[in-house]
Amino acid sequence: MEFEHIGFEVKASTAIVTLNRPERRNALSARLLRELNAALREADEYNPVHCVVLRGAGPHFCAGADLNEFSSGRGPDYRGRTEIDDDVWRLEQGQRLRVELFDMHKPVIAQVHGTCIGIGTELAWFCDMIIVADDARIGFPPVRDLGTPPGSMWLYHCGPQWAKRLLLTGDSLSGKDAAEIGLALKSYPADQLEAEVMRLADRMGLVDPHLLSANKRLVNLGLELMGARTIQRIGAEIDARGHLAPKAMAFKATMREHGVKHAFRQRDAAFGSGYAVVSGRDPD
Repeated sequence: MEFEHIGFEVKASTAIVTLNRPERRNALSARLLRELNAALREADEYNPVHCVVLRGAGPHFCAGADLNEFSSGRGPDYRGRTEIDDDVWRLEQGQRLRVELFDMHKPVIAQVHGTCIGIGTELAWFCDMIIVADDARIGFPPVRDLGTPPGSMWLYHCGPQWAKRLLLTGDSLSGKDAAEIGLALKSYPADQLEAEVMRLADRMGLVDPHLLSANKRLVNLGLELMGARTIQRIGAEIDARGHLAPKAMAFKATMREHGVKHAFRQRDAAFGSGYAVVSGRDPD
């Protein structure tokens, strides 16, 4: 298959799917998400593939949503963004494309380096295992001024207290600390990350893909019994509610008037480094 914003290749028993907008730090556009969905379906159907590695081209995994598309629409005869039901509808469309990582039968490893923020984290959390670079930056800064994570998988990975610690401040973690609290399976030095991910992928290549599917499904059905599917719908509703907060409205006005970068700088100025740490005093 040929894509514009996705790289797709098969090495031995592993499909490598690469977010390929490095000039935009692999920010998620509508087209990229549609192509990602198609690539995942191709890997799921292609028999030689046992598992998938999801990674990002260039210095970053994914810098979240492409906010340059925020005000785009198809005209007055189609859904806009001002009514809450329209907002929920749009959020659900994006959810359905990202949740393919969770729903597909074959396992997926997220290979995370550089920046993984905003709904870039949603891609990672829907994967079956997340392996990160020690120095990766992982967080959801949009909770400071825009809304909530529509995918809402944080709770399942790191538990309620760390989910609240990160989502009530928008602070980020290093990859090493993310692994410490369960947001990632393991972390490695950046120059070892790819080799370690492929070692795990090759190990799963020794297992019958039908058995991989059965065991992935068993664990995911357990997550669904704990509400992981229901919370996706709730997450879209709550995120749409968050978009109506006064500060969220002010952020969107600033973004329209002064641009995305200015709005980000204004939002983050008071938060210093913007990091939390697992052990010891948080940096200023």
